[in-house]
Amino acid sequence: MSEIKKLTADVDVEEYYNNYVDFEKFSKLCIEEQETLGYNWSYPPFDFDVDELWKSYNKLKIIAFKIEFSPEELEHTFSDEELEFVLKRFERIKGRLMNDIYVLENEDSRGLFLGKCNLCMRCTREFGMMCKMPFKMRYPLEALGADVDRTVEDIFGFKVLYAHDGKLPEHLVFVGGLLYDKK
Repeated sequence: MSEIKKLTADVDVEEYYNNYVDFEKFSKLCIEEQETLGYNWSYPPFDFDVDELWKSYNKLKIIAFKIEFSPEELEHTFSDEELEFVLKRFERIKGRLMNDIYVLENEDSRGLFLGKCNLCMRCTREFGMMCKMPFKMRYPLEALGADVDRTVEDIFGFKVLYAHDGKLPEHLVFVGGLLYDKK
């Protein structure tokens, strides 16, 4: 790994909601992912109104962590098992990166996780149990209906890339944020 860059942008929530949020579309994708990879408390269905959550804040700080790989890492072809191991290692980094978001929170803001919550080895939702870490678990932008790929492209000027054919992408990006300036 060459470098982790932190990128931020502050946007108006109403404008962001109108341009990037389609809860019906993205919640279906989250539910499909859960059916394959296991259920998670940070993904829908929720026991609250997502639209009301968005409408409760004036501002959104989008926080992206862009992980760039060295030429040697990009040249290497990984077996499926190796690639899965490498990508899981980066998933574990999310917990440390989330600290940058947690420290921004106060009573008038709400942090947004960097993708699906991975605080527990297996989410208790899979077993019909309550979340074991509700004080740390946050909802990610995509679970609240945001088009994260388009957000990154439009706001930060690069595409979200994915590993394929045993190769790492040029970069990985984890996107979270902070809803703030509560109404």
